[in-house]
Amino acid sequence: MKTIDEPKLETDLAYRFRYLAEFMGFGEADVAAIHAAAPALAPLVPSLVDAVYAKLHTYTATWRHFLPRQHGYAGEVPPDLAHLTPDHPQIAFRKEHLGRYLVALVTKPYDGKMVEYLDMVGKIHTDKAGSKQINVPLVQMNALMGFVTDAVIATVLGLNLPRETEAATLRAFNKLLWLQNDLIVRHYAG
Repeated sequence: MKTIDEPKLETDLAYRFRYLAEFMGFGEADVAAIHAAAPALAPLVPSLVDAVYAKLHTYTATWRHFLPRQHGYAGEVPPDLAHLTPDHPQIAFRKEHLGRYLVALVTKPYDGKMVEYLDMVGKIHTDKAGSKQINVPLVQMNALMGFVTDAVIATVLGLNLPRETEAATLRAFNKLLWLQNDLIVRHYAG
C-alpha cells in the first residue's frame, strides 16, 4: 500500500497531479492517444467552441459571467446582458481562449508547465486570478465541464476511428477532463 502525503496534495500542484494521474491511470499511452487525435480534432475546434458558447448563451446563470471585463480584454464592455451578444468582441476574445485551450490539450506535452496551465484554467474562473469581478460558481463550472466532456465524446465518436483507437482516445480524454475538473474544484475549497 502506497502512502500519500495528504496535506501535500493541497500545497504541491505537481505532487497532486502526479497522484491523481497515477490513481486514474493517466499516463504516456493516454497522452499519445490525445496527441494522435490532434490532426482530426484541430479542424473541429471552431465548431466545438461555437457549440460551447451557444450553450452558455442559453442561460443567464452562465452568460452573466461574460459581462465583466475579461482579463486581457481591452475593448468595449457591454453595459448589460441584452448587449452581450454571441458575436460581441468580448465573446470573440473568450472564444479565442477556449480554442487555444482545446488546441493545447491535444498538442502540448503534459509536463510541469502544462499542469500549471491546467491549474490556472481553474483559478482564472475565480476571483483568485485575472479579474476580481469574475467568480463563476462551482455549479456553473461543473455544468460547463459536463457539457465539454460530452461534446468531446461526441466529437471523438464522430471521427469514425478504429474501435481500439476510439476507445483509447475516449478513455484518455475522460481521464484528462477529470484531472482538469479537479484542478478547477480545488480553487473553490475553503
